[in-house]
Amino acid sequence: MHTYVFLSGILIMTYFMVIAKRLPPLISSFRLQSLFLFLFTVSLAISGGEPSLYVVAGLILILKVILIPTLLLRIIKKIKVNENLGFFMNPQLSLFTALLLTYLSYLFTFRVMNLIDRMQAASFALALCVTLLGLFIMVFRIKALSQIVGLLVMENGLFLTAVTMCRGLPFIVEFSTFLDIFISVIILGVFVYRINTLFTHIDVNKLDNLKG
Repeated sequence: MHTYVFLSGILIMTYFMVIAKRLPPLISSFRLQSLFLFLFTVSLAISGGEPSLYVVAGLILILKVILIPTLLLRIIKKIKVNENLGFFMNPQLSLFTALLLTYLSYLFTFRVMNLIDRMQAASFALALCVTLLGLFIMVFRIKALSQIVGLLVMENGLFLTAVTMCRGLPFIVEFSTFLDIFISVIILGVFVYRINTLFTHIDVNKLDNLKG
């Protein structure tokens, strides 16, 4: 029962990110999504007796619930960026698209893959949906910081796929992946700060002006 609650929390927070109009709510929703992912991983560790999942859950808590959202919020405060995300697609149409992608994910899982275990099927469908919605955020949001969050959401979806289908990856792979993500966010944050310092904005749509 608790597992379904955690999966529902992950999905709801993803929807909140899709319709978010400002950066702080987007980052806060990512923090809560990661918190539900942490709780889901702990529940799998308890039910499946997988000690390595406790360590992975701890990494999720430290990096994705605490450090990365705090770092991104500090970047916003430091560069005093306009908090509005900027849309290629408005929130109402974005939510409709998110619901459509959710339906297609569940249709693909239950009709094409035909998984027998309903919990595994529901988890995989959600993981596929989260991955697609992370890609959606990356493509249809203008601000560079929102695209960083979209990348992190995609990684959450891929991680959820791994723990759902094979109860996680080898620990060294998981640890190196989390380390790569954390370092990448730091590097991207530095680039965003430098871009904002040099060009007074982080709106990637402005790059169209560089066309010859």
